[in-house]
Amino acid sequence: MHCPDISADLWKSAARVLDANWSTDHTVPSRRLYPHQWSWDAAFIAIGLAYVNPTRAWRDLRSLFEAQWPDGRVPHIVFDPRTAEDDYFPGPAFWDVPAYGGRPARGSTGLVQPPLHAVAAWEVYRRATAHGVTCAREAGEQLAWLYPRLVAQQEYLTGRRDAGGDGLASIVHPWESGLDNSPSWDAAMAAVPADLTLLDRFQRRDIQNAEAAHRPTDIDYARYVGLVLDYRDGGYLDTGLAQRHAFLVECPSFNSILAAAELALAHIAGVVGADPDQHRERARRITTAISAHLFDPATQTFRSRDVHSRALSPARCVSGLLPLLLPDLPSWQAQAIMTEAGSPRFGLPARTGLPLPSYDRTAPGFDPLRYWRGPIWINVNWLLRRGMLVHGYRDEAEELRQAMIRLVHAAGHFEYFHPGTGAGIGAPAFSWTAALSLDLLADRSVPAYARAA
Repeated sequence: MHCPDISADLWKSAARVLDANWSTDHTVPSRRLYPHQWSWDAAFIAIGLAYVNPTRAWRDLRSLFEAQWPDGRVPHIVFDPRTAEDDYFPGPAFWDVPAYGGRPARGSTGLVQPPLHAVAAWEVYRRATAHGVTCAREAGEQLAWLYPRLVAQQEYLTGRRDAGGDGLASIVHPWESGLDNSPSWDAAMAAVPADLTLLDRFQRRDIQNAEAAHRPTDIDYARYVGLVLDYRDGGYLDTGLAQRHAFLVECPSFNSILAAAELALAHIAGVVGADPDQHRERARRITTAISAHLFDPATQTFRSRDVHSRALSPARCVSGLLPLLLPDLPSWQAQAIMTEAGSPRFGLPARTGLPLPSYDRTAPGFDPLRYWRGPIWINVNWLLRRGMLVHGYRDEAEELRQAMIRLVHAAGHFEYFHPGTGAGIGAPAFSWTAALSLDLLADRSVPAYARAA
């Protein structure tokens, strides 16, 4: 970027945010709003931490996987026992997870999040090996420790979570997508009872630390709580989900990250002495399933699919752009994604000067303030930029990179941003925004996890 002062200032401010949010053995997303460790946040954060403190990057990933369940799932939140129950809802007592794997009870949640961790581990390894012999040795040891745990995570998601039987992982709660209140879930969520009395029993904490107009609605939250209670009361088991759980959705972004993780594992396997071919083949199978089952030929877009109804969501969301991450995606579908990204519904930076919003700008329900129903998020734009590089859209990728850098430098390291003005919204000093800013400043290359292993 032709602005050295901006780059230097942004680098320093991003490093300060990550340092301030470090908490003994992990990085919190935000001190006030998110005081524990979040799963896919940890992956994004590690990618940025690798530039300034590779030891912390490894520790962040390792502390998350130390909380892995025996069945392979990696919980979407690992609770910090030093944080009071009342400081976050839903907290440890609400989830009531039993003791497992030598860990005390109520130490995590029972949900998952997108499995970006293999991608993160490979990126941290690449960066760490450039920091000298000691860091390179540590990196090899950390990869060897993580590899079987990353494989177990993938096997859980591709096995127990293939509720639809088509080779795609299902999410059992919108929180598992990472895109909590995205319109992509509206059709499937309509079948979930909204018992508002649950919010009398369980008080929301998020709207005490952020504006209610920026957060999911009470109806959303009542459904979220009800789904957790249903999954919890079923022992967090995944058997028979299609018969007993109201929300089961195959998400294009979740499954694209699942396939990208297999490509990263192929590289990691080469380092630790394992067989990479199994990972390449699994990535191909997932990519084929995404291409066949989550693409809407009528609109030439990728959509989420309700496992119960087998219907594709009518909403056009940023999650539908992320199959671009996959190098084996047919070129005509990659072009369809780029056409959608450049349309007035999303608007590439060449059209708007800003990164892409989380939802179709032209839709009646587009909301520039409410979480995943319109605002700009750096993490999904970062993923989209990587996909552009995978498929050779280098000019568009560079425009998007520069737009993200300009936005964060102007507004600060916020959780998300207004899609019209670029103003920061949500939590300030947000860790993944800071971490990914470091990567955007430093790395212009084609992502290594997408190269031939």
